[in-house]
Amino acid sequence: MSLCQSQGKVYLVGAGPGDPGLLTLRGRELLAEADCVLYDALCSPELLQWANPKAQKIFVGKSSGRQAFSQKEIEALLVRHAREGARVVRLKGGDPFLFGRGGEEGQTLEAAGIPFEVVPGVTSALAAPAYAGIPLTHRGLASEVTIATGHEDPTKPEASVNWAALGGLEGTKVILMGAERLAEISRRLLDGGEREQCPVAAIRWGTLGKQEVREATLREAASGEFSVEAPSVIVIGEVVKLRSRLSWRERLPLFGQRIVLTRTRSESSRLGKRLRDLGADVLEIPTIRILPRAFGDRERHLVRRLASDFAWILLTSPVGADLFLRHVLETTGDLRSLGSVRLAAVGSATAEVVRRFHLSVDRVPESYTTAALASCFSAEEARGSRFCLARSALGNPGLPETLRRLGAQVEEWVLYDTEPETSDPAGARDRFVHEGAGWILFASSSAATNWQKLGLCPCEGATVPQVLSIGPVTTRTLQRLGIAVAAEAEQHSVDGLVTCLLNQVRKGQ
Repeated sequence: MSLCQSQGKVYLVGAGPGDPGLLTLRGRELLAEADCVLYDALCSPELLQWANPKAQKIFVGKSSGRQAFSQKEIEALLVRHAREGARVVRLKGGDPFLFGRGGEEGQTLEAAGIPFEVVPGVTSALAAPAYAGIPLTHRGLASEVTIATGHEDPTKPEASVNWAALGGLEGTKVILMGAERLAEISRRLLDGGEREQCPVAAIRWGTLGKQEVREATLREAASGEFSVEAPSVIVIGEVVKLRSRLSWRERLPLFGQRIVLTRTRSESSRLGKRLRDLGADVLEIPTIRILPRAFGDRERHLVRRLASDFAWILLTSPVGADLFLRHVLETTGDLRSLGSVRLAAVGSATAEVVRRFHLSVDRVPESYTTAALASCFSAEEARGSRFCLARSALGNPGLPETLRRLGAQVEEWVLYDTEPETSDPAGARDRFVHEGAGWILFASSSAATNWQKLGLCPCEGATVPQVLSIGPVTTRTLQRLGIAVAAEAEQHSVDGLVTCLLNQVRKGQ
């Protein structure tokens, strides 16, 4: 546990509306420190990447229409873990105090004598319209906003929302959890005086890459002609008309494109953020798990010999570069211990990792392959030189073999192994099977091989993805596995793969 105390504390944290970038800084800070995280279905699974790796993670939302825990059971879990001394983050979609039952949980904690803190979140009532290009207030159109729930406590004898009275109010109405009752609610608003031609927008999966926005009039909504699926935020008012000019998200180059990433979990998360910023709906289905090898006396001795015994250090992957330089820091406490040894990297992504440690890269081949790296060294340069090759256990043997034929001495340091990734906390595999995707990106041969082992295929009616490859080695592996490649990146890097994707999407438009 992170605190030496007999009783912990509970943090009721708003997870925001779905886009992981809308989590507050305070929320992210608390996730990193938590001993226990209880999270809902409407919380973006990507948020868990920021949680303390040692934290216990408990899903308490609805899955396949069934509630994992009742509200009373959730409150009991909060009390129990806090009494055991844990820092507990209760991660709730949107804002915990806006139709989120955070008040009930706070009351339970107060009654049990458990200290708690409320961390507000960005509510979907505000965020979904903003991502749909609908300002809830606008000069000359709306100076008031009313937020109501369309899903009240079913045990109450009568509804507390006076929809007819709301129909007589000016301004914008925002309805949460009202998809199933939209026709009934619309009729009551009309009874209260709202205009039949008043614009209505239903925003499903607001702020996410799969966001959908549909528009109608209140008359159409009241007649039942305008069906809406949950989860949707419903906006009623003249401000909906501004969407035609302000719908910024639909203009992003990858909006409406569902893309599967197959890299390691950490690499997929970085690339996923980049693609989401371009508007994509990203399914992270990592196929590879990194297993760093033990760092013992032999490796420490090798680190201490780097400056005196080697002319070059060869780094062939971002993961390998990061592990290597961290081992140097751990052993010597100072990267200057590398002395005059020179660094070579396969690709811009590997070179960028080196630069993050404030070191320069002396050589990067134009083509980002290990074969191209080997060709960077002339026979005269390689002859008699000592190279340290820091790599994975699955590294291509062609690089050291070529250098040795040129007369170089190569000492290999295997930094990590890989194994197939088996976990799928975000449920991305299930989404892929049932919904398919437009594109699937492969950045290595091992990712392609492990993807084939998963045996994932879109079901009948789902979109079958086109395959994009980072370079010729990966392309050959995909073809050997019987997977057709739609296009290969001209620049064999992640940047090149993104450019390839953008070009393919433009061609199809």
